[in-house]
Amino acid sequence: MGLLMTIDNGGTFTDACLIDGERVFRAKTLTTPYDLTKCFIEVIKAASKEIYGEENIRALLTDLDYLRYSTTGGTNAIVQKKGPRLGLILREGTNPSFLLGSNEEKEMFTAMVDDRIAGINPNGEGQELEARVVEVINQLLSQGANRLVVSLSGANMVEDEIKIKKIILRKYPRHLLGAVPVLFSHELVDDVNDSRRTWGALINSFLHSGIERFLYNAENVLREYRTKNPLLIFHNDGSSARVAKTTAIKTYGSGPRGGMEGTKALAQHYNIPALLTLDIGGTTSDIGLVKAGQIKEDVYGKIEEIPTSFSLSDLISVGAGGSSIFKVVEGKIVVGPESVGAAPGPACFGRGGQEPTITDAYLLMGVLDSRSYFRGSMVLDESRARAAIEEKIAKPLGVSLEEALVAMEKAYEEKIAKGLAVYQDQADEVTLLAFGGAGPMSACGVARAAGIKQIVIPRLAAVFSAFGISFSDIAHEYQANLVEIKGKGLQEKLNQLEERAKRDMFAEGFDISECTIQTHLSFFRNGEYQTITLDPLDTVIFGLEGAQDIRLHLKVERPIAHIKLENKKKLKEHAPASLYQKSILNTEKQSKEIPVYCFEEMKPGAIGAGPALIEDEYFTCRILEGWTFKVNENKDIFLYDEGGKA
Repeated sequence: MGLLMTIDNGGTFTDACLIDGERVFRAKTLTTPYDLTKCFIEVIKAASKEIYGEENIRALLTDLDYLRYSTTGGTNAIVQKKGPRLGLILREGTNPSFLLGSNEEKEMFTAMVDDRIAGINPNGEGQELEARVVEVINQLLSQGANRLVVSLSGANMVEDEIKIKKIILRKYPRHLLGAVPVLFSHELVDDVNDSRRTWGALINSFLHSGIERFLYNAENVLREYRTKNPLLIFHNDGSSARVAKTTAIKTYGSGPRGGMEGTKALAQHYNIPALLTLDIGGTTSDIGLVKAGQIKEDVYGKIEEIPTSFSLSDLISVGAGGSSIFKVVEGKIVVGPESVGAAPGPACFGRGGQEPTITDAYLLMGVLDSRSYFRGSMVLDESRARAAIEEKIAKPLGVSLEEALVAMEKAYEEKIAKGLAVYQDQADEVTLLAFGGAGPMSACGVARAAGIKQIVIPRLAAVFSAFGISFSDIAHEYQANLVEIKGKGLQEKLNQLEERAKRDMFAEGFDISECTIQTHLSFFRNGEYQTITLDPLDTVIFGLEGAQDIRLHLKVERPIAHIKLENKKKLKEHAPASLYQKSILNTEKQSKEIPVYCFEEMKPGAIGAGPALIEDEYFTCRILEGWTFKVNENKDIFLYDEGGKA
């Protein structure tokens, strides 16, 4: 296995995980939302310093085999509703109300399309049809559209879209200035559901230009240093592909999927039946479930509550993170969903932020320490944190600072615990996997509020989503809607998908003989989602009685090296030596001296009990009273609630 690197571009921090055989290096840098290329380069520089002892980006990129990257750009564009003005071409006479079934759809449609809608009857012929196509396109362009989506309904949708495409390419050649980018819905996905297919095409077009510009800039950086292989983009289906073979919609939510892939790897390795994930970042806490070694997915994944044709990890995002704004409304503390982000950041960052956050509260409670926060490279300002909380929380509530801090922590933990409850009902007993920069700090309090008795804090908790990306392979997935499964219908569709797989893997630099291919059918029967394998092909139709919405799926995969986890070992248990004692404010509003352990110095087999702090370079694990801990062979921390007060 050569040198492997993964990067997760989050809203507040950009994380990197560098794997060199059995050695793993980490790096973090602040995300620069105004220019994502900047933090992409900075985190590579930081990683090079970790492995070589000095900043040497050229050496790192020369030695690198593969770099896999997930970007938050698509997610941010959707949340902020910032992107190109789209023009939508429907079949003449089609009412666009089928795209406006919910408030979320109405808001997103207004942001993307607004009144830039036109209709075409593709049944016309010759110059009359050509004239109508030109008229419609010129109309949409004059209304300000700078990208177009063609989505025609009906049984002949594919043939009709192809007919329109030929006219547009003839009248607006791509080699001429002024050619307009056009996406034809059938080329993105084969789905007879007009709403899902059209929304997928609109979202993809909305994201395309911004994602394309940034990702090609990032790829050009690697080209300048003559890296061995192209930049690989991590997708929200758990696969990776080069920039040129990535559709923009596949980048949406890819970061959280990295965390789910890492969770899946740990669940399978430790044989944990149900792992509930808690990824606490700067703005949100992302919650998901891995049950029986499989990631819980939504077949028709929703983007901002809008169903699409693409499956997505079934995640819940709770508006509570390290940078979420706390305020008092009608005498009660409200957490988020607004966030101060990376800039200006929490008040204690000293960058102009004046709103109270849980980061400010933890600093004043003694949980965080400027000497160790972000490797000691960020000096935290207690006076600014105190001013923000006294002014915005303590004074409106009419309580002391200590009471305000405890109340903030309780509100924060309870809000996240409510999010966990959605998935707790789907498993008999769950173990909580807490990661992200702020996950280990709040895990015990959140778990206790949710009634969860066991927690895993992974060794690479602070960069766990980047670590999870390292389990992905170069792969592409395809799907086709099946109307006819008897006779040659199924075989013809399968042949078409196999040809696409062969072509796309050739573009990735691999022959199809180097890859594995997996195929299956999916369908709904009596409202339940089911799958069936295609082996042997000629007998599959006997398992489809009463099936609806039948789809053919094909996944082609070229495996690349992954990190190896240590198998379970019998360890000699020992009590680690603490670095020092520290005064922490507890839920009884009392300051109590507790031991602080250095995670770097803790060896496998280390055991202990709370209250205590375990400090890593990039995270702080707070262990409440009544909890015990054990460090295993992979240096993952297992926590157990034996009962007790916080």
